[in-house]
This record gives sequence, C-alpha cells and structure tokens, in this order.
Amino acid sequence: MSTVNELLDMAKRELTNIKSGEIFLVRDLFKGYEWNRISRSNRLLLGTLFLNYIKSNDISVVAIEKTSSGQQRYKSNNGLKED
Repeated sequence: MSTVNELLDMAKRELTNIKSGEIFLVRDLFKGYEWNRISRSNRLLLGTLFLNYIKSNDISVVAIEKTSSGQQRYKSNNGLKED
C-alpha cells in the first residue's frame, strides 16, 4: 500500500487532467478501486494534506464548500500549473 505522501503525489499529478471550471473531490483524482483500498484514516489525512497543498501553492485550484458528508469540494480555474 502507498504511503500518504505517495498518494498526495498521485493526486497532484492527476490535477493536470482537471479542466478549468470543473468541481471535484479528492476521491475523483483516484480510480474507484484505488480510493476504496485507502484506509479511512489515510483518506482523512490525505484530504488535510491536499487542502494544505492547495492553500500553500500557486496553483489554480480553490477550496469551495463541503458536501453534506463533509468532503471538501474544489474548483479549478483557468488551467493548472504543475510544480
């Protein structure tokens, strides 16, 4: 199983596939079976790390609202930069 930092790197790489204006969840950056294999505690930690990454880097993604189940939604803007 991948470490949380490896999962975060995978999520960051997948951002290049998100189109401008799209709204997404961190889970959308993984294939369904990949996401389901991540433990709940690691998914929670990954969500926190991803939010911190979005807030602290110059990329065109913003956190918007949370879903009714508490998952953070994100929106991409004007194309994405890769670090």
